[in-house]
Amino acid sequence: MATKIYIVYYSTYGHVATLAEEIKRGAASVEGVEAKLWQIPETLSGEALAKMSAPPRREDVPVISPAELVDADGLLFGFPTRFGMLPAQFKAFMDGTSDLWCEQRLAGKPAGIFCSTGCQGGGQETSALTAITQLAHHGMIFVPVGYTFGKGMFEMGEVKGGSPYGAGTIAGDGSRVPTQLELQQAFHQGKYFAGIAKKLKGSA
Repeated sequence: MATKIYIVYYSTYGHVATLAEEIKRGAASVEGVEAKLWQIPETLSGEALAKMSAPPRREDVPVISPAELVDADGLLFGFPTRFGMLPAQFKAFMDGTSDLWCEQRLAGKPAGIFCSTGCQGGGQETSALTAITQLAHHGMIFVPVGYTFGKGMFEMGEVKGGSPYGAGTIAGDGSRVPTQLELQQAFHQGKYFAGIAKKLKGSA
């Protein structure tokens, strides 16, 4: 049976969604892996989102419920940072997984993290680091990218998101889009993670 990788994300302005697409491409490039994109539910009102000038949510990506997480063999979670941590929308979603926690339905599943920040010091590492608590309480296995991306991790000639914890991008004032290098790291994360998840499923 195919190894199922779910890329579950929240994206306000599309930066995280762009990374998620590339991560999906990377994961799907591994033979025997099926990768699927999911969005988490929005908690803000349409009025609030309009005042934020947030674009409409993608209609081609389904909204996931906590119970559906169980069907995945591996989970990659993506979100924009809020003050160096995961946003309230994602925290609310994770708070809704208490039934799964009670039965430890997610225990042993590999999980990874990717994110977007407003600037280089905006939480590329702390957002992932603080989000790991959600994985730990569920007994999930955190799979960081580490330095497997090679020389791309040491690029000093351009502004770049991402860290050993996972892929990332820097949104700036919102007009900046993920660079080619950031997308390459996202693809790498998807491919690397899918390979680990496939090995874990095969050894079960």
